Amino acid sequence: MSISPGPRESVVKTFERARAPKTAEIIATSIRKQIVSRELEEGDTLPSEFELMQQFGVSRPTLREAFRILETESLISIRRGSRGGAQVMAPSMSVAGRYVGMILQMAGTTIGEVYEARAFIEPVAAGLLSKSHTDGDIKDLQAIVDEMGRLSGEIASGVSSAMTAWARLSWQFHEIIVTRSGNRAIAIQWAVLRDVTETHMATEVARTWDLPETRETQRKTVRSYSKLVRFLEAGDAAGAEKHWRTHMRVSGKILAGAAQAKTIVDLFA
Repeated sequence: MSISPGPRESVVKTFERARAPKTAEIIATSIRKQIVSRELEEGDTLPSEFELMQQFGVSRPTLREAFRILETESLISIRRGSRGGAQVMAPSMSVAGRYVGMILQMAGTTIGEVYEARAFIEPVAAGLLSKSHTDGDIKDLQAIVDEMGRLSGEIASGVSSAMTAWARLSWQFHEIIVTRSGNRAIAIQWAVLRDVTETHMATEVARTWDLPETRETQRKTVRSYSKLVRFLEAGDAAGAEKHWRTHMRVSGKILAGAAQAKTIVDLFA
């Protein structure tokens, strides 16, 4: 017969033993905080190893282990030689993009899913930009549309370099929409996904630039970009967001393709 514990009987719970952080990790955290809080600026040189060893009360191997942690995070760069030392680096979106890209790839994320995520992010940014844009924003976007229209003529004449320029301008258009929307969190999320998408886009441009259907897609894209500029200039948030949601959905189907939509993200293709 089992005996149930009484109401006042204590129940012993098992907890995982907490791992105390290593001294090198504590040092790395201290320096990292100063970098992200901008107490230390990009290009600053940290004090000498001897000074830091005295400051933290640690040995040279422990300090160098802390340096290795920060190096792997691309927050410092170690210069060798008589004028060497640890130099501060700003956190990089490209580093974050590669890291997140590897996680997406290991998780089996598809190209279609990446485009779908962008299709959620960008329309919201377009709506925000319609409310906060400056005359300079509209001018910059319209200049891109005009140049893309001009390049479309060169592409139709078989100038392959024009397609590369056209694709670069297209990226700039999308980037302005997101980065000038006024929401930094959205801009950072988009930038990370951009690095993943760019790898796929470069392959697609090389593969399809001279196809007849690509010409029609380019013409439609320029018209769509121009229409968004008009919504933004008018301050029509609902119109801008709705139009850009449709644009992103359609362009995602074209760029990812029915077959490639299920292709796993591959940063090393």
